[in-house]
Amino acid sequence: MSIVLITGSSGLIGSEAAKFFHAKGLEVVGIDNNMRRYFFGEDGSVEWNTQRLKNLLPGFASYNTDIRDKEAIFKIFSKYKNSIKLVIHAAAQPSHDWAAKEPFTDFSVNADGTLVLLEATRQYAPDATFIFTSTNKVYGDTPNFLPLIEQEKRWELDPSHRFSEHGIDETMSIDQSKHSLFGASKVAADVLTQEYGRYFGLRTGTFRGGCLTGPAHSGAELHGFLAYLVKCAITQRSYRVFGYKGKQVRDNIHSYDLVTAFWHFFQNPRPGAVYNMGGSRYSNCSILEAVDTVEDLCGKRLPYQIVDDARIGDHIWYISDVRKFQQDFPDWKYEYDLRRILREIIEATTERA
Repeated sequence: MSIVLITGSSGLIGSEAAKFFHAKGLEVVGIDNNMRRYFFGEDGSVEWNTQRLKNLLPGFASYNTDIRDKEAIFKIFSKYKNSIKLVIHAAAQPSHDWAAKEPFTDFSVNADGTLVLLEATRQYAPDATFIFTSTNKVYGDTPNFLPLIEQEKRWELDPSHRFSEHGIDETMSIDQSKHSLFGASKVAADVLTQEYGRYFGLRTGTFRGGCLTGPAHSGAELHGFLAYLVKCAITQRSYRVFGYKGKQVRDNIHSYDLVTAFWHFFQNPRPGAVYNMGGSRYSNCSILEAVDTVEDLCGKRLPYQIVDDARIGDHIWYISDVRKFQQDFPDWKYEYDLRRILREIIEATTERA
């Protein structure tokens, strides 16, 4: 028996990974204590997704366990130790706004929880591949100092800059910038994961995500940009845009495309590797452009307001250069562009509304 152990298994990436790797023939052990409800209220709850996975996946083992609980996590790893082939760590406190309210909680979940999982892997499943979902927020606000040009509905990078054609690559510094406390806790987890690969030789891979999205996202105002925007359009709830005139640009990658990247890495892991992973130039938009597209696809107006205060450490323009991953794994490709992503989110949100 081969097992994939997934943290945050009822979240966007975790549930997509559970379905994908189950279809590949792996048994799925999921760990998720629905802490998103604590972070974001009922909008963020993933209980509906836990039940969906139990119905969809025969033999799905689900543990309502806090990743910070070393004794409980080690017990789970010990139980399955001879069979764990892959660990996908997708559990996190994912909002830089929320992190400022409870810094100790944010750091303990993102940094301490990651350390618990890395050490559990080292002790009980040292031959397993360990994949960590990091974030582009490890670069802090450094992208905001790129030469940006204001256009009608988006900010864009000066065409003469080396990042303009393909986006931001892994050479961007993570130092001397304002990260937000969330970004700082993810930096700690990011570097820990690299270190367990380089120092201990674990098969670790760190994926610095852009906007991860898809129909399984329990979007809330503080996290889940496209999913929450669609939810507001469907329910006619007012959507608030924080700063930058709504022209801030995000690259958006469907959870399926990210998980297929995980699959390729699992086939040929490169210990300590780090990859920027997002929608790249293939799938990106500003908030205003997203509003236009959602209105077009939904056939209804989205009520929104733009407030002047931007979120601390937020990016004005961020597009991922994914060429490093593509060079290492040339068979990987995108399946979802922006409109296809939004169609799926709209359909799923309408069914759940």
